Amino acid sequence: MKENKSTKIIGKNVIFIPYKENHVLRYHEWMKSEELQQLTASEPLTLEDEYKMQKSWFEDEDKCTFIILNKSLYEETLNEIDAMIGDINLFFNDANCNKNAEIEIMIAETCHRGKGYGWESAILMLRYGIENLNVIKYLAKISISNEKSINMFRKLGFEEVSRSDIFKEFTLQKVVDFEWIKWLQNQTPNMIKDENYK
Repeated sequence: MKENKSTKIIGKNVIFIPYKENHVLRYHEWMKSEELQQLTASEPLTLEDEYKMQKSWFEDEDKCTFIILNKSLYEETLNEIDAMIGDINLFFNDANCNKNAEIEIMIAETCHRGKGYGWESAILMLRYGIENLNVIKYLAKISISNEKSINMFRKLGFEEVSRSDIFKEFTLQKVVDFEWIKWLQNQTPNMIKDENYK
């Protein structure tokens, strides 16, 4: 999505940057993992296809993607590639309402899981979607076996609306309201949005 092509979001422990061509090689290495393929319901791609996918995500107006950086690691090294720990996406694929978004998050680096990076990233992205992309309803489709993600989204106020035995996934939903917006803002008091990222 070109809307976020120059957007950098800084939180307490993570930084979001747009997914660009120089990030593809590291991303491609992540997606060779069978565990990540299963958790994200993804098929392995060739490196060439991964570059095409990155370009598509950058240009398509129905996808908003950020790479998640470990903030302290980035501040130590000033190296985006070394600081990459995952990605987070919004997909606007509801034909009836372009203000409904599906959210996906992946902390790819196992050593960074269970440390609150996914939680903070989700809150930052939910807030960004509301404040910058006018999202009014969120969906999260999560593998039935991914209990940690299911529990995280439930703690974020999402409720189960359906489950698919065929795809082995739950669909959870959260309708945006004023109280929830205030809660998201209170959880991220030091969020900084920089529109001059290059």
